[in-house]
Amino acid sequence: MIHITLPDGSQREFPGPVTVAEVAASIGSGLAKAALAGKINGKVVDTNHQIAADSALSIVTAKDADGLEVIRHSTAHLLAYAVKELFPEAQVTIGPVIENGFYYDFSYKRPFTPEDLVAIEKKMGELAAKDEPVVRRVLPRDEAVAYFKSLGEHYKAEIIASIPANEDVSLYREGKFEDLCRGPHVPSTGKLRFFKLMKVAGAYWRGDHRNEMLQRIYGTAWASKDELQQYLTMLEEAEKRDHRKLGRELDLFHIDDHAPGMVFWHPKGWTLWQEVEQYMRRVYRDNGYEEVKGPQILDKGLWEKTGHWDKYRENMFVTESEKRDYALKPMNCPGHILIFKQGIKSYRDLPLRYGEFGNCHRNEPTGGLHGIMRVRGFTQDDGHIFCTEDMIQGEVTAFTTLLQKVYKDFGFTEILYKLSTRPEKRIGTEESWDKAEAALADGLRASGCEFEYLPGEGAFYGPKIEYVLKDALGRQWQCGTIQVDPNLPERLDADFVGEDGARHRPIMLHRAIVGSLERFIGILIEQHAGALPAWLAPKQVSVLNITDGQADYARSVAKTLLDQGFRVELDLRNEKITRKIREHSMQKLPYILVVGDKEREAGAVAVRARGNLDLGVMPLQDFQAKLVADIASKA
Repeated sequence: MIHITLPDGSQREFPGPVTVAEVAASIGSGLAKAALAGKINGKVVDTNHQIAADSALSIVTAKDADGLEVIRHSTAHLLAYAVKELFPEAQVTIGPVIENGFYYDFSYKRPFTPEDLVAIEKKMGELAAKDEPVVRRVLPRDEAVAYFKSLGEHYKAEIIASIPANEDVSLYREGKFEDLCRGPHVPSTGKLRFFKLMKVAGAYWRGDHRNEMLQRIYGTAWASKDELQQYLTMLEEAEKRDHRKLGRELDLFHIDDHAPGMVFWHPKGWTLWQEVEQYMRRVYRDNGYEEVKGPQILDKGLWEKTGHWDKYRENMFVTESEKRDYALKPMNCPGHILIFKQGIKSYRDLPLRYGEFGNCHRNEPTGGLHGIMRVRGFTQDDGHIFCTEDMIQGEVTAFTTLLQKVYKDFGFTEILYKLSTRPEKRIGTEESWDKAEAALADGLRASGCEFEYLPGEGAFYGPKIEYVLKDALGRQWQCGTIQVDPNLPERLDADFVGEDGARHRPIMLHRAIVGSLERFIGILIEQHAGALPAWLAPKQVSVLNITDGQADYARSVAKTLLDQGFRVELDLRNEKITRKIREHSMQKLPYILVVGDKEREAGAVAVRARGNLDLGVMPLQDFQAKLVADIASKA
């Protein structure tokens, strides 16, 4: 007898091997119809997978995260099937699941057009409607290579040829289309109903720019029509909030081909930058950090000692002077250790916290650049804490509490906490890893945070916490981090004098709150759809006159506000007031002040708040008090 244990703890007995589908049918016809896959002892498998021994089993449906993964994986194959039906000469390569969807790369003689995408999506719907069974078979590697070569699928044959010769490979067939895949897949194409193709982009074969440029078709797939529509609506809203679009419209910054991956900040954008930087500078000052500044260019020998030269060389900008090789720094940590090493440090100096708005450069591939979110030149709110093992927990708790306040001030209230633990390849003793992981976990618990573990995702030298914020559209952005590192102090021979008079290695905690200022400002712009709160807005108020008769009064209002430290623009153009209000509203200013004869005579201003809200006429002093309160609240 075979005993199957279900998620509720109940058991079912079967006289011999049984498939996942048969177990689902024994529970009920509704579950059998909804089953997309099974999860046997934690591993997701096809519904026709045979269970030959006692096992724990859960039936995977579209309501499960694993079910959505199977749907997207299977829809990628459906896409390839449709392409081969419409364009038989196209060659298929790879088609993985990605966040919110999937893609598939193709080699074809001409670029796919928007009209092609419409036709492919229509064909996918037709193939899904046939409800063809998806069937798995296994072949020896060499036989699979020969099979795909016979089909003219040379890319697929190359992929299979890279698999060890003694391994078998699995193929999945639906109708006339068969593809290499580990699976699992839905039982039939009729399970794939809610999908949409999004765009075509270029992608090098195997990610190598020396290889052929392929065509990557992106798509999305969901478990229900409502979920698909919600996602498409979110994308429409995201397009409106795109920081690149708003950067142009609000005159904040631009990217220029003369400096790919670098940002040209315009006056308004640089004002926003300074507000963020100065805020973070106050955070440093008020929380025990000493601000430092390291050089931009450091000798190759230092990067060899730290290990970056061997592991990171391709992403570093290098230069030479007087027969010495240098690199623009891609990170700030080695410089902070060199500062720490100046003079003798005592245990009484610890924890020692350094902070730097460090300019870094990384030679990112051109195809990976994205506005100010992914750049080659960026500035980090970088900090490093030198401490002992016993201090880690306290520092993590304090840092987490601080990070929560910072994110709240910037308008982010939902944070996810992820603790990455020891990878397979690592340095250090098991005891040191146990202590470091426990300290990070206890630090999060002391801050009242629920968190998830990411097993094996830590750096080779130590575990880390990732702080992931959610924006107004529910998108996730990993900005903050704190990482335990005993490695760099060891490599660069940093030490302190302990209470026992002996030399000891400090633990180095790498930490950042906003991370790259460029990226964080891009996130901020999209979070607020360009309508930044008053404390961050590059211009907080505009003063508009109705006719030339109020020009002098408008100037005096603007000067009064400027003298109080507010960011003001004055518009005395000889234009209709409705036009001026409309233009300034498009700039998403928090407040617009209109002055006519009545306001001039009363020493007042007519106040319009963002969103076309008419707040009426009020004395200038009352408006000043309102603006002060607005800025202080960071609302």
